[in-house]
Amino acid sequence: MNEAAGAEASAPAMVRRGAPEIIIFAGCLIGLLTFGPRSAIGAFQLPILRDFGWGSDTFSFALAIQNLLWGIGQPFAGGLADRFGSMRVLMLGALLYAAGLALMAVSSTPAAFDVTVGVLIGFGLSGCSFNLVLGAFGKLLPEDKRAMAFGFGTAAGSLGQFVFSPLAGGMIQTYGWQTTTLVFGALMLAILPLSLFVASPPGAAGTRAGAPQQSLRQALAEAFGHRSFVLLVIGFFTCGFQLVFMTVHFQKYVVEAGLAPEVGYWAFALIGIFNMVGSLGAGWLASRMPRRILLSFIYLARSAAILVFISVPAAPFSAYVFGAVMGLLWLSTVPPTSSLVGLMFGTRYFAMLYGFAFFSH
Repeated sequence: MNEAAGAEASAPAMVRRGAPEIIIFAGCLIGLLTFGPRSAIGAFQLPILRDFGWGSDTFSFALAIQNLLWGIGQPFAGGLADRFGSMRVLMLGALLYAAGLALMAVSSTPAAFDVTVGVLIGFGLSGCSFNLVLGAFGKLLPEDKRAMAFGFGTAAGSLGQFVFSPLAGGMIQTYGWQTTTLVFGALMLAILPLSLFVASPPGAAGTRAGAPQQSLRQALAEAFGHRSFVLLVIGFFTCGFQLVFMTVHFQKYVVEAGLAPEVGYWAFALIGIFNMVGSLGAGWLASRMPRRILLSFIYLARSAAILVFISVPAAPFSAYVFGAVMGLLWLSTVPPTSSLVGLMFGTRYFAMLYGFAFFSH
């Protein structure tokens, strides 16, 4: 990829340059809150199946709907954020997410479960997850701060995974899964005030230096005619397949292998805590080495880690080591991928174009 050719002008002067720390801090809190319950969804599977007598296919189907709508909704949410500003989209997404979690507690039929867990949470995530936060970072922060900001935003989502995975397990065992979903739904309302601090101006400009202003159609035509962008999308598809499969089935795999449920909770929490290191490291490296090489290494190393884990006997130690290694590689693809999108195409349609990349995820 010709990254130098993608160097862009700094963020427009109309955005709040004076408080990058506040912007990053608020965005990181949003990433923590939204990614936490989503990453802990596997902890709900066994108690829900036990209470309702469902098979794993029912739970997996709802999660498949959620992931599909999360992906489908991402380009549209990004496009709306590019046109109307990120605050409105984040608020709407937070309300849908909160409603989905709260109504999940009373979804006693597969159809209702599909609507709440699949449709409401899926569209909610597309509107308020860390992907929209990264889009706001791209518009509100100067180019030299973006790669590390993308790393911080991704690491915050990982911190949410570290916090919410054992929290969900403990609350489910103590208070039941219904109460846990209600509490998590209430927490999503905190995104409403936080979104005020990452509000990008409607229709914020931000194109590559010397590039003419583009229409939405022209931006899409350029992106999908760009070989490097297509390769990014394909790579993100591989990334998403691995992560979603593990998010849904890892806890069940651990229990069926004869290990205690707590092993799965803490192994998944280790993924979250080590991914903070991996995401920050990827953000740091993304500004110091070719991003295509960094991405290639991450994808190859992650595949190797999965093959080794499923080839060795199941044991707490191997689960914890796997959690730590996978954590370093979990979402470390995001900082180099998102910064590449900004470098290649500028920030005018950044949220939408990154949304298309994430759709494949």
